[in-house]
Amino acid sequence: MPHIVFNGKIDLNNFSENFSPIFQRNSSLIKIQTIFVDKDNFTALLPTVVVDENHQEFLIEISTKKNKTTIRLYPNTDPQKTNGVRMAMTLLAKQIMNNYPDFKITKTNLSNYLGMVAAQ
Repeated sequence: MPHIVFNGKIDLNNFSENFSPIFQRNSSLIKIQTIFVDKDNFTALLPTVVVDENHQEFLIEISTKKNKTTIRLYPNTDPQKTNGVRMAMTLLAKQIMNNYPDFKITKTNLSNYLGMVAAQ
């Protein structure tokens, strides 16, 4: 399962206020328009559309704990893990890193995609 883990806890309400919709059209179309944060500020869901080999609609989940934040695919939506799906997750990670420059990635299986996003 693709995931990205940061070394700090994001204030999801703050992030949602500063969230910029993501729209990219290259080899695949990626669209993340909004964010929904739970009332306890521990979890956020981002409805995502990716069109590459398939048209897929799914949720990306951001979950926070005391000292970490994790981006992953929401298990109940389970899309095919295409390049576009992985790129959508890394574009979201890039936005988090831009908003929280002191945060570092501590664990991921998307390193290659993060390198492509950093080059953009």
